[in-house]
Amino acid sequence: MVNIGVRAIIFCATLVVLLPFPSGRILAGATDAVAIPSFSDPGLRLDRPNLTGLRAIRFLTSDDYPPLDFALENGALTGFNVEIARAVCEELQIACTIQARRWDTLIDSLKAGKGDAVVASIAATAENRARIDFSQPYYQTPARFVVRKDALAFDASAAGLRGKTVGVIGGSSHEAYIKAFFPGAKPKPYPDVAALEKALGAGEIGVAFADGLTLSVWLNGELSANCCSFFGGHYCESLYFGEGVGIAVRTDDTELRRALNWALARLVSKGIYSELYLKYFPIGFY
Repeated sequence: MVNIGVRAIIFCATLVVLLPFPSGRILAGATDAVAIPSFSDPGLRLDRPNLTGLRAIRFLTSDDYPPLDFALENGALTGFNVEIARAVCEELQIACTIQARRWDTLIDSLKAGKGDAVVASIAATAENRARIDFSQPYYQTPARFVVRKDALAFDASAAGLRGKTVGVIGGSSHEAYIKAFFPGAKPKPYPDVAALEKALGAGEIGVAFADGLTLSVWLNGELSANCCSFFGGHYCESLYFGEGVGIAVRTDDTELRRALNWALARLVSKGIYSELYLKYFPIGFY
């Protein structure tokens, strides 16, 4: 579902470990806890924004990218992106609307004034920055290794992966990263993430390397049949995995961008961001 370079795969920062990791650990380098990401400097004190003249924020999103943004059976919008937008409005104490549009029309709709901000996993690429601006990141997805729980223990290192087959999506930044930094590994390409996950679940491969967010959703779902778990650290090089996902605004909307940054920082400091992250990603992707 992720469009590499547009829907985002990114660099990392972590705040605090909160909860026991919900799967059994058998491999060296695996984690026992869920780490909550944070992209706000805790020492930075932003001034409350001047919202004079701002009566409401019209958010645009999509409805086809669960668990980030999707529609319930009754048509109501929900998901991590949507709840972040609602929490921002509540923090700013300002009314907001959230409207779904086809994802490939969102930037044009924003530029045409059909909304004030877009909260829909648009990556802050150089191409996108030439057209729109962004708040600070509110999430980033690292690359992660996933392994079968019945695999023999090994380290998540170049030496530990030497000679091992690692499933990747063919032509992806993850395949390029494996070739560059794990030269002894044997990347095995698959056409898409569904094929990669199916191969891992069936035991065709014992290790996969891909987008951490996508893998966390699979690990938490029925299709994985509790076969596998993350291990090792998170890999965040921006050259391969981008710079982040922020709330998109028009380039001349500086005051709104500042207000969004203030609200996002407050969500982190008050623990609201952590609650939303754990709600949608009980198996965290950090």
